[in-house]
Amino acid sequence: MTLEDQDRWKRATSKAATLAEALPWLMKYHGKVIVVKYGGNAMTDDQLKRAFAQDIVFLRYAGFKPVVVHGGGPQISSMLDRLGIESEFRGGLRVTTEEAMDVVRMVLVGKVQRELVGLLNEHGPLAVGLSGEDAGLFTATRTNTVVDGEEVDLGLVGEVAEVRPEAVLDIVEAGRIPVISSVAPDADGVVHNVNADTAAAALAVALGAEKLLVLTDVEGLYRDWPESDDVIGEISPEGLAELMPSLASGMVPKMGACLEAVTHGVPRATVIDGREPHAVLLEIFTDEGVGTQVLPGVPTKIRTAMYRTSATSDPTSKRPGDVPA
Repeated sequence: MTLEDQDRWKRATSKAATLAEALPWLMKYHGKVIVVKYGGNAMTDDQLKRAFAQDIVFLRYAGFKPVVVHGGGPQISSMLDRLGIESEFRGGLRVTTEEAMDVVRMVLVGKVQRELVGLLNEHGPLAVGLSGEDAGLFTATRTNTVVDGEEVDLGLVGEVAEVRPEAVLDIVEAGRIPVISSVAPDADGVVHNVNADTAAAALAVALGAEKLLVLTDVEGLYRDWPESDDVIGEISPEGLAELMPSLASGMVPKMGACLEAVTHGVPRATVIDGREPHAVLLEIFTDEGVGTQVLPGVPTKIRTAMYRTSATSDPTSKRPGDVPA
């Protein structure tokens, strides 16, 4: 056997080993709903966009029932800047005026959603776009946040008060992939900007999902930043609840969504690094997984960061996780 043949054989056996490792997870999640919150770099980098679409289609053809909920913070910010509309974040959430809300709705439903639906449908007639306005999917209530002990008015920002999942279930049972924009009306029909992390958690609970995945732009939840860049691999809901008050503002909605989902019956929820191509497949189909998983009854497990982050390399940079929701 030549060296080229040996190399080809090693690659083939490696692929076979990976497929064999995936078998227990294929069995576990076959026929189950997996809710994925799409966001961060995965929705701004063209290569990562296509890799994400491939992952979701792979899940569908593997017999899973993927449901995607998306935000669009970078795209909204870009459009607001182009239109000269000021916007700010307080406590990790965007302050949304009536003027800004028109832009939020336009960008999420008319741009981000359509792009992702198109990427998914390159692999077959699979994806269907929805928003929280469709078929009464989400009903929002206006919410504020607390920053430095004071309540802050966020404008037309809401949280999900009620979920009617029937339309999503109809699409899923028809073999399609719902792609859901996180805007929703209140009881009076006024449309609100709903954080996509919390919307994904509420939907996962209502659907009885087996798993919630939340994409972000860091490796996971750091144990003690900036003293250490070690990442928490697994943590119980109780352990996470203790850490919540100390988290960077951008991670609060994401880890809060995981906590909410698991507390209300979703078996496991994971924050994963959307900067990694095929992060969804890595998390679901490998024993090691990636990111930080919230799982009832587990001791806190620490792992070394795959990408070492220097706490002192740039003193002006934001903390890991301190990103817009």
